[in-house]
Amino acid sequence: MSIVKAVENEYLREAYDNVDIGDFVRVHLKIKEGARERIQVFEGTVIGRRGHGVNETITIRRISYGVGVERILPVHSPKIDHIEIVRKGRVRRAKLNYLRERVGKAAKVKEKLPARKQD
Repeated sequence: MSIVKAVENEYLREAYDNVDIGDFVRVHLKIKEGARERIQVFEGTVIGRRGHGVNETITIRRISYGVGVERILPVHSPKIDHIEIVRKGRVRRAKLNYLRERVGKAAKVKEKLPARKQD
């Protein structure tokens, strides 16, 4: 079992540990079109995170032209250029599947305020 972990450790990216459920993120994806490669941005709310190690994925949801679009992305994929957190969300559950039935302002997640400094 330790041989598998040793091989997987080469592919792990440590940069995305701070992406939590409820965060509004902007994911920069590498898209290959023929011989060219470009960056395409997909932004939305993280509604779930599952797995661990190389198999870890995040589910990102957004509303595009009135239609809900979800994308499941492997966190450690080389296709992800980087993930930028636009705002942190304040949620009380691990999966936000209830957002699928909501539309408009009801589908928003409250913003987590930064922690107060202790004097």
